[in-house]
Order: sequence, then structure tokens, then C-alpha cells
Amino acid sequence: MDDCSCCGGGDSVRDAVREGYSRIAQKGVLAAGTTEGDGCKTSSSSSCCGASWSPNDLANKLGYSKEQLAALPEGANMGLSCGNPTAIAQLTPGQVVLDLGSGGGFDCFLAGPKVGPQGRIIGVDMTPDMISKARRNTASYRKNTGLDNVEFRLGEIEHLPVADNSVNVVISNCVINLSPDKPQVWKEIARVLRPGGTVAVSDLALLKSLPDAVRGMVEALVGCVAGAVLVDEYKAMIEAVGLGQIELKLKPGYVAALSLFEDPLYRRIAESLPKGTTAADYITSIDVTACKLQGAE
Repeated sequence: MDDCSCCGGGDSVRDAVREGYSRIAQKGVLAAGTTEGDGCKTSSSSSCCGASWSPNDLANKLGYSKEQLAALPEGANMGLSCGNPTAIAQLTPGQVVLDLGSGGGFDCFLAGPKVGPQGRIIGVDMTPDMISKARRNTASYRKNTGLDNVEFRLGEIEHLPVADNSVNVVISNCVINLSPDKPQVWKEIARVLRPGGTVAVSDLALLKSLPDAVRGMVEALVGCVAGAVLVDEYKAMIEAVGLGQIELKLKPGYVAALSLFEDPLYRRIAESLPKGTTAADYITSIDVTACKLQGAE
């Protein structure tokens, strides 16, 4: 069920997500009800799925190195990841890379040095406060790297402000699951990719359907849970737009760890699940790769 009808129509879902992520950009007030300090530095900070560890701790667990994180502009890492798309994308110099739901610029700033001065990174986010934050961070990125190859555009991932057949690689980190129209997102990905272009996405998906009580929680929606679809549905959406070489790698350990650390959001989810089950029985992180076949329009 892609439209999360228990939460209202597509516009109300989008508005709830935009409002939640505006709070994160402005004040660090997260969907799970916890509050961060400025710059997301306190130990109570949370991921988009509510992790009760610091943003850097979470990023380390997802495979980002301490060196990578130290080189980032301050505040770019807000702990909104559920994977490491830049690691699975295998970026090379000269590529044009599009990041869907770029937030404060976290993955964009990591991808920039990999594509070098001849490459280009385009971040798209629908939340004005996130775009403003990312653009402010760009000055620090330029100073640290000497590169001027990252830009940020305001827009919805269902209607990308990007030309047809213009992108080598599409990345995204725990964002597509938030969309009220995921099939349209994948149509847009297929549209902007050049033939031979690739997708490298980290996201959340469902192993089995969530109870209605969980899907109706707004904090679960903004926390990347209520909008997730079944793994088979996820793959079917990609197949439907004609992308090939599709691989979905399930990573259930991420959700299990959040539950183990007694995250506030996942505690609430656990209370709504059937007795004897955990969030990890329903939800998994996934790494998704695919490509636009040569000759495809």
C-alpha cells in the first residue's frame, strides 16, 4: 500500500514528512520526540528511524569511516541514514550523481571528491530548510576540498528538477520509503538516468505487513517506517520501469540494533506489534542496485 492511506492522501503524507524534517533541519527535534543539541552533537540524537546513538556512531555502524566523517561540513551528518549508498555506488571521476532526498548534504559531500572536478553532484530535497542548510554547508565543503562540484535543488523526488538522460548514478539514503507515490519516484529515476546509468539506494522495506496501529503513527511515517513496502513490492516497482540487473540485499541487523538500543520510536512500535514479535520481524534495511539498460529511452 504505497499511499499510506491510514495517514491520509499523498499531500498529507508529504506535508507530514516535510514538517518533520523541517524541525530536524531547524532544531534537531525528531519524529520520535527526542531533542538534539545544535549540530546534532548530543548523545540523544536520532536517525530518521530514531536511533538513540550519535549521528557519527550510526554512520560508523553503516560503514562510513571516521576520516570521511571528519572531513564533512559541521552539521551535514544529522544521523538520517539507514545505509551507505556512496559505498555501493562505486563512483568514478567525471560522473554526474543525483542524490534523492539530500538533506543537509551528507552523501553529496562524500560523493563530490569521488567524482572530482569534472564530475557533478546534484542534491534534491523537498524541504526548504534542508536545502538552506545544505547550501550553507557548501562553503565549508569548497574550503575543505577545493572543489566546486556540488549543488542543491528544491524539488520533490516524484517530480525531479533534472533533465532526461542526464545522470550517471542515482543514490538515495532512507528516503524513497517516505514517498506517497513510490512507483512515480522509480519512473523519475528511470527518466533521468542515462542508458548504462546505475542506481545505488539504501532504504527500508518490510518483510511482512505492519499492523494498522503502527502505520497510523505519524512519527513512524517521518521515521521511515510506516511508508515502507514489502520487499517483493519494492523489486516489482523497479522492474516495472524497465531497469535491469536489479539486486536487493537485505540487512536486518540495522533494525535489530535499533530495537536492542531501546530507541524511543521502536519502543512504541514494539508496543503495537503482536506479542512475541519484534520490529526486526517486520522491517529490514536494504541495499538496492539496478541499471538502465543500453538502448533504453
